[in-house]
Amino acid sequence: MLTPAEAEQQIARHLPCLPIESLPVGQCAGGVLRENVYTERDQPPFDRVSMDGIALCAASFAGGQRQFRIQATQAAGDRPLELVSPRHCIEIMTGAMLPAGCDAIVPVEKIRVTDGVAELAPDLTVTAGQFVHVRASDMKQGSLLLRSGARLEAPDIAAAAGAGMARLRVSQQPAFMVISTGNELIEPGEPVEPWQLRRSNAYGLVAALRRRGYLRVADDHLPDDAGILHARLKEHLQSYEVLILTGGVSMGKFDLVPAALASCGVKQVFHKVAQRPGKPFWFGMAPTGNAVFALPGNPVSTLVCLARYVMPAVSVAMGMRDPPAGEKIALAAPATLDTALTGFLPVTIETDEWGRPWARIVSFNGSGDFAALAGTQGFVELPPGPNTYPKGFVTRLYRW
Repeated sequence: MLTPAEAEQQIARHLPCLPIESLPVGQCAGGVLRENVYTERDQPPFDRVSMDGIALCAASFAGGQRQFRIQATQAAGDRPLELVSPRHCIEIMTGAMLPAGCDAIVPVEKIRVTDGVAELAPDLTVTAGQFVHVRASDMKQGSLLLRSGARLEAPDIAAAAGAGMARLRVSQQPAFMVISTGNELIEPGEPVEPWQLRRSNAYGLVAALRRRGYLRVADDHLPDDAGILHARLKEHLQSYEVLILTGGVSMGKFDLVPAALASCGVKQVFHKVAQRPGKPFWFGMAPTGNAVFALPGNPVSTLVCLARYVMPAVSVAMGMRDPPAGEKIALAAPATLDTALTGFLPVTIETDEWGRPWARIVSFNGSGDFAALAGTQGFVELPPGPNTYPKGFVTRLYRW
C-alpha cells in the first residue's frame, strides 16, 4: 500500500491545473490569484493627513507662535488648499492631502477654537511631519503587491481594489459532485427502520467544501445497483470536474464503486493507503480529466480523507503557491498507536496560559463513531506504530 505522503504525491501528479477566469474583484474572495498585482500609484499616493485637527507650518510654532487663524476647512477628497501665511492654519480631516505650505498636524483635542482662531495647548510639542503619512512610505508605484498563487482573503481584496483592479484573473473553481452510496442510507427527517442508517456523510462533505468557499457543489445518492451506478456516474462525469464518493470501495459483495467507475472509463491510480482510518481510499482519473475520489463509507474515514487529500489536492490544481499541508502542533498528552499504519486521530485544540495551542486526542470507537467528532477541530497524523508518542510530540494538524 502507498503511504499517505505517496498517495498525496500521486494525486498531485495526476490532477490537471484548473483553467483561469476573470472575475469582478468583489467576487474573488477565497479564490486563488493567477496573476501578479502591482501598485497603481505610490502608497499613500500623497502626503496624507492621519489625524483630524489643523494643518500648519511647524517653523511658526518653533518661532513662538501659539495662535493661528483658521484660513479654511479641507475635507478628505477635497483639492488641497495652500496656506496664505505662516500665521494661518487650515482645519483638516483625516485622509485629506496635506495642504501646500503645511508640514505638521495638531490634533483637534490639542486646540481650542475661539472666533476662528485656534489656540494650541500649552504643553504641546509640534514637529515637522507629525501625523503625516508620507507619500510612498508604504509602497512605491509599480511594486509587487500580490503574487500569483495567493489565496485571496479580505485584506488582499481590499489591496487589489486599492490598486485599481476592477477584475482579477483567478483559478476557476471546480464543480463538485458529492455522491453517497448504499441502500441502508435514509435522509434526515424521513422515517427510519432499526436496520437503516441516516445519510450523514454527504452533508459533512458538502459543508466542508462550502465552508472553504467552494460554491459549485451538488450531491446525489445512489443505491447499491451496478446498472444505476454506471448510468449516474457516467452522467455526473459529463458535468462535474471532481467527483467525491463515499461508501462502496471496500472488499464486500456490494462494494460496487470501483467496478462501476472502471465501466465508465475511469482509470484507477491507487486503491488503499497504509492508514487508519480510511485504508480503502480509492483515487482515479477519467479520460476527460475528471478527478474521482472514492472515500470509505465510515464517517470518520470520509472526513479524514477529504481533509487530508481532497482539499490539498484541489488547492494544488488551482495553482495555490503554498497549499495547506497541515499545521504543526504538539500533543497535549501521550498517545499510543498500536498499528503499523499511519494514524489519524481526532483532536480538540487547547490553549495554555502562554497562548500556545496543544492537540488533545479524543477517544473514539473506530471509524464509524461519527458522534465522537462533534466538538473536535480536526485530526492529527501520527507515524506508523506500534509506538507511544510523548506529550509535546510535534505532528501535523488537519482541520475539518
